[in-house]
Amino acid sequence: MTKFRLCMLVLGSLWFSAAQAAEIIIPKIPTVAEGGIVIDADLSEPAWQDATQVDIAYDTWPAENTPAPVKTTAYVMEDGEFFYISFIAEDPDPTQIRAFYRDRDKISDDDRVGIRLDTYNDSKLAYKFYINAFGVQADAIENEITRTESAAWDGIWHSAGMVTATGYQVEVAIPLRMLNFNDRLVSQTWKLELLRFYPRDVRHRLSSNKIERANPCWICQMSQATGFAGATQSNHFTLVPALVMGASQQRTVTSNTKEDWQTDNNLEPSLDVKWGITPNISLNATLNPDYSQVEADEAQVSVNDTFALFFTEKRAFFLDNADYFSSPMDLVYTRNLSSPDLGAKLTGRHEQQSFAFFAANDKSTTFIVPGNISSGIAFLDQKSENAVLRYRNDITPQLSLGGISTMRQSDYYHNFVYGLDMKYQWNDQNKLIAQVLHSDSQYPAELAAQLSGEAALRVSEKGVSDSAQYLDYQHENRNWSWYSAYLGMGENFRADMGYQPQTDFNKHMHGGSYQWFSDSLWWNRLRLRGDWDITHNSDSELLEKEAEMEIQLWGAAQSYSFLGLTQRDRVGSRLDGSVLRIDGNSQLFTERLFNIGAEIQPYPGLFLGFESEAGKKLDFRNNRIGDGFELSPELRWNIDAHFQVQARHIYRTLDADSVEVFTANLTDLRLSYQFSVRSFLRLALIYSDIKQNPWNNSGDVIVRSKTLGSQLLYSYKLNPQTLFFAGYSDNAFSDDDIQDLTPTERSIFMKFSYAWML
Repeated sequence: MTKFRLCMLVLGSLWFSAAQAAEIIIPKIPTVAEGGIVIDADLSEPAWQDATQVDIAYDTWPAENTPAPVKTTAYVMEDGEFFYISFIAEDPDPTQIRAFYRDRDKISDDDRVGIRLDTYNDSKLAYKFYINAFGVQADAIENEITRTESAAWDGIWHSAGMVTATGYQVEVAIPLRMLNFNDRLVSQTWKLELLRFYPRDVRHRLSSNKIERANPCWICQMSQATGFAGATQSNHFTLVPALVMGASQQRTVTSNTKEDWQTDNNLEPSLDVKWGITPNISLNATLNPDYSQVEADEAQVSVNDTFALFFTEKRAFFLDNADYFSSPMDLVYTRNLSSPDLGAKLTGRHEQQSFAFFAANDKSTTFIVPGNISSGIAFLDQKSENAVLRYRNDITPQLSLGGISTMRQSDYYHNFVYGLDMKYQWNDQNKLIAQVLHSDSQYPAELAAQLSGEAALRVSEKGVSDSAQYLDYQHENRNWSWYSAYLGMGENFRADMGYQPQTDFNKHMHGGSYQWFSDSLWWNRLRLRGDWDITHNSDSELLEKEAEMEIQLWGAAQSYSFLGLTQRDRVGSRLDGSVLRIDGNSQLFTERLFNIGAEIQPYPGLFLGFESEAGKKLDFRNNRIGDGFELSPELRWNIDAHFQVQARHIYRTLDADSVEVFTANLTDLRLSYQFSVRSFLRLALIYSDIKQNPWNNSGDVIVRSKTLGSQLLYSYKLNPQTLFFAGYSDNAFSDDDIQDLTPTERSIFMKFSYAWML
């Protein structure tokens, strides 16, 4: 090779790299402000001719920055009020486009395009906006500090989608008033990534910029976008009045009688206020809110589980800006609050600092009483005050420091928690996360009498206090990842505002993984992972020792499968339940479990999956080892663009001495008809059937119990805050005394809310 050719190749390579690093210029188009854009997916308006073109040219997953298999062109511009983005997504066979009418935030399996925005250009948070080929929206906030993504955030923005003869088109308008950014700058420099998800035999993630797998921070690798000169955030003010009305009936049913239905009528107005006090500080307030969630929880089986179950928060007030309260340990679990009269939330950000404050009362007080082997649920028929304060300072791009404090109190009860946390990431592959906490608690004298087992021993009317610590080192590169972590909670540590069902333990955890990538038609990623952990209580008594190994495979037809082995030594229930001692008061059992699961999406709109576990399993109630088996199949089937069937079943059984201990069956069936982007009708049926063998269980047991819950729900949404719900629900049960399923609760309800944005 001649020196001239070599020089030209080097210069060409440098030019190509510079071109890839070039900023995306967001032009301001004055004609847009004059009404030149209608969000209808028709891109014929003249203003689009002056927008900046951005090619979505790279396949970043499962490939590694190879040329995209299909052509996608995006256009970006702004007018001082909205950020406009359009996509032309070409497809060689438009009949294979996977798009369905769905409820908001339910489009992860579809053909879709997306926008990721880091409006502070600091690689800490990113807004995410996704739109499928029919214009259905999904949005979220990605938090690089905690490595989590919150789909709970719902912005009010505009989109439309349309399938064409050559693919599909999407048009988007994002109000600048909805975004947080530093409007004191003359012009903005943001991070921007434009995306297309192309699900066929595999789900391709196509991007406007390269993503290097050696760097786990994907926000850091987004392209820079400049523009929005003179953009300001108005002190926007939103009023959301709501009206909830309905009627509910309850009755007591025994083997001898069925009491008459008792009817309660409900008519409750409420008001939510959202005020952008400054461009970076927002206030949410609510008066007499309807905190009841609209849609039924996902069904769970609790038989032979010793700790309180976790349920996802679905109520809008708690979800808004929830990521501001996140910290390394889960200290804010708002499902603990059942029925507040009023609440307020203040969140803000100034340069590298962020803060959040939340306060609400509650008509009653419910919290988890944790232990090291089991937990209980406490209920106080007392009003309570609840608050959370969170602060974080990103001192440098590498170092973040934070503080958090939570409070719950009522008559003769309180729980206060406060602490500090840190994240230090000295390069792309290595980071250290730490948190220290202290709690102070007191319980009313009568509470212990309401509880049983370990929970009754863990409450005391005398004030108690203790500390907790968390330390986690993580390394992640293209192929390798490993971590070492420590989590310790003192005997009297409590975090009643959070989801912390276990206390009085010290846990050491170490794990790692290695992954291979392939361009094969049959598989594209193989991952081998394993971990080991050991847990003692505060008196250094062994609670659990566990080793796991798992192999995971991603392949054709969007398939995923895993195979795992677990060996776990764990203590059973206490022989003398009146003392908390472990040594000499419990037996150590060895569980050996085999896990397998798979999922596949062979055709548009069809998802099939299952998980299974089998092996030696602790029978906690009877303090012995048994033979356990669990199978959980799942089906999601879009029969057409509007009608979807979702079915999930859990089968769990345990035998001891070759004789059945219990068998549990649970079915969660949901039928949805999505009339359009805005409205749907959904029927949910949740059925459980639990059998327990009285001859192979200690103490009294209910031999057969069944429950059936049903809900019919209609929804119409103009946007996440302007909506209408109407529905009917009921619950029925049967047991050893009542042979047939008998309704005991039923209700009808209606809710209407409207957002005035001033």
